[in-house]
Amino acid sequence: MAEVESFTLDHNQVIAPYVRVITTEVGKKGDEITNYDLRFAQPNQAEIPTAALHTLEHLLADLLRDRLDGIIDISPFGCRTGFHLIVWGNYPAQEVAQALKETLGQIVEEIQWTDVQGTDAKSCGNYKDHSLFSAKEWAKVVLNQGISTSAFEREII
Repeated sequence: MAEVESFTLDHNQVIAPYVRVITTEVGKKGDEITNYDLRFAQPNQAEIPTAALHTLEHLLADLLRDRLDGIIDISPFGCRTGFHLIVWGNYPAQEVAQALKETLGQIVEEIQWTDVQGTDAKSCGNYKDHSLFSAKEWAKVVLNQGISTSAFEREII
């Protein structure tokens, strides 16, 4: 069986919220792809409600692309404590954390329901399960706690 990095991480030792590099993989032609852990909630102590997580996923997929080039995907963790961010290349955690902070601030201060893409039956596989209110509340929680560039120490940007 393959060793999956996420399953070797001691989730009892991390201190959310944070951004960390999970891995950078180099392809056969030298292209790099980096996977980041965007952790919003403390593992095994809190989880983001599904509707909030779903709306945050849609918003981050849109708004982070305005701040970071080369985003391939942003996907929620099954445990609902945060997201994978997969990009071409390799950004320092500090740069990703700053982009995330700005994006969460935009969600709290500016975003209205009409700004959320993919909220109808044609463009979303579970379009009824969204909550902008809850997404904004979780964005506030993360911003109030501060985003660290270390999973194990509070190095808040």
